[in-house]
Amino acid sequence: MELTGKKIVLGLTGGVACYKAAELCRALTKAGATVQVVMTDAATHFITAVTMQALSGQRVYSSQWDPRVDNNMAHIDVTRDADAMLIAPCSADFMAKLAHGVCDDLLSTMCLARPHAMPLLVAPAMNVEMWQNPATQRNAQQLRDDGITLFGPAAGEQACGEVGLGRMLEPQQLLEELIASFQPKVLAGKRILITAGPTFEAIDPVRGITNLSSGKMGYAVARAAREAGAEVILVSGPTALATPHGVQRINVQSAQQMHDAVMESVGGQHVFIAVAAVADWRVANASDQKMKKAADGSVPELKFLENPDILAKVAARTSVAGYPYCVGFAAESENLLAFGAAKREKKGIPLLVGNIGHHTFGQDDNTIILFDENGHTILPRADKLTLARQLISEISKRIAAHSLFQ
Repeated sequence: MELTGKKIVLGLTGGVACYKAAELCRALTKAGATVQVVMTDAATHFITAVTMQALSGQRVYSSQWDPRVDNNMAHIDVTRDADAMLIAPCSADFMAKLAHGVCDDLLSTMCLARPHAMPLLVAPAMNVEMWQNPATQRNAQQLRDDGITLFGPAAGEQACGEVGLGRMLEPQQLLEELIASFQPKVLAGKRILITAGPTFEAIDPVRGITNLSSGKMGYAVARAAREAGAEVILVSGPTALATPHGVQRINVQSAQQMHDAVMESVGGQHVFIAVAAVADWRVANASDQKMKKAADGSVPELKFLENPDILAKVAARTSVAGYPYCVGFAAESENLLAFGAAKREKKGIPLLVGNIGHHTFGQDDNTIILFDENGHTILPRADKLTLARQLISEISKRIAAHSLFQ
């Protein structure tokens, strides 16, 4: 219910992507928002007002002469208590109207008459050639210059059969973008490298050693960092999680692969957050072929080598270059306060996040403890995205004190 208490004006313009707007409307209401739908005449040719009213639970407006508004000023009244306007889909025609201040229907008039401080967000949806047309690109830039935020478009197959940029973002992506728009941009302009998930150490081509990490916390941290305005790279071990929208993801399997990806990407990063549950050891005598059961019942003897300590290596780099600011994670099964403090000292990092492994692996919520030079602070149990946002806020406060990050 991340949008509880928010009123969102959802504008629909003409385009086949209106079918996605129905799912978006449902997602917004499930997130707690009050959704006021406004449709252009063209939009009603793709989806009905009846459908949108059923999904939003609110009357739908499409005419600037609507007599249901007491003073016949829907273009004024509907937006005055709204928190944001989201136009999805936003056609090339409607983008041109916004760019040039044309207001010849209810929705365009509402956009022009909206309170100055209220965000206007648009999700372009059109044919690839229409999107790439110089006129549309000029209009898109004018909207950005006017403080209007563009979500997308995405690339892919289009209803017309052509392929390229122009698809409206998916409803879940738009929901994430809208939620992110309300988050404080405390890391605007910063670059953050994050590891997440488990690693997998092969025994043979079909077997391996891994752990119970789901990657949920690391992915939540990546999303929270991106919401805070950062440019985020996520180095991920094997998970089934969807990549947070706007985050660059690098997939790896083994600890060595994660090490190599981190060391290749860490240059120029402001912050490194090591959330991944990295295997301490790998199999030294892994087989190239699937191991078979021995006829005499004997079992294979596995030998192990220690994996590189990714966090320690980045921290050592920090001591020379001054950045990135390093944050580690520690999952323990006992004595978290003692082991967490000791691990922070051993790694030589300013901040370490501790949790109890069997209380967090695979779970949607958690309790975490922040260890720094002043001791420790407990963040009470909450869902992992809430904790991730709290962590990002703490990190932003800490790096704000360093002139290097100004």
